[in-house]
Amino acid sequence: MIERPLPALKVKQVSNNEYIQFKNIYQLLSMNNKLSNIYLILMIPSLFFGCRGRVKEENKNNASASSVSSGQKYLIDKKESIVTWKGAMLASAEEHTGYVHISKGELVIEKGQLMGGTVEIDINTIEYADKENKNTPINHLKSPDYFDVEKFPISTIEITRVASVSDTTINVTGNLTIKGVTRSVTFPAQIEVKDGIVKANGKLTIDRTDWGIRYRSGKFYDILADQIVSDNIEFQMKIVATL
Repeated sequence: MIERPLPALKVKQVSNNEYIQFKNIYQLLSMNNKLSNIYLILMIPSLFFGCRGRVKEENKNNASASSVSSGQKYLIDKKESIVTWKGAMLASAEEHTGYVHISKGELVIEKGQLMGGTVEIDINTIEYADKENKNTPINHLKSPDYFDVEKFPISTIEITRVASVSDTTINVTGNLTIKGVTRSVTFPAQIEVKDGIVKANGKLTIDRTDWGIRYRSGKFYDILADQIVSDNIEFQMKIVATL
């Protein structure tokens, strides 16, 4: 057998410019590989902790939702529930009282304790209770000077927090909306849960100007003292709710 010599390899002579281009490409590829590794190293912890954060947030939201839904909802009995209001002149003993009716609402009860709830009040039902004004037109209270019922027929209160004061009294905090303005209020109340019936009584006094009711307010108008209407409006709430 005759062995034939291998053909000689032809090595191409690389120019200086080609060598520099090849070197730059090699360095760029090496750098990209290192950067990719660094990027992955940095991203792994952030992805890990980011996922944990989302899980914690989801668990927190689920816990809040379950705590609210775990309570029983008692529907407010519109016939048995009523809100009494009282207003007065500032410089005299003249007072006016009346009623306004609840259109719908519910209370959330858990283990005999008030946890939350909402109440809607139909301002169109506002009326006088005192004999002197029993037949007085109520239109002024429904006008833009006061509650502007054409634009804002419904007022609401949404309970956001309940704190125990004593065995018989609680402090209720909620968002009160009147004339499209929402403000947080806190007021004392008494509540009884028995035989599937909730009975609650509370008294709330507000500064009407905080809700844009400024008619004859001494804060905003320079008028005679005997013409000033007190900024305070008192609401006495009697609520009955059932399962």
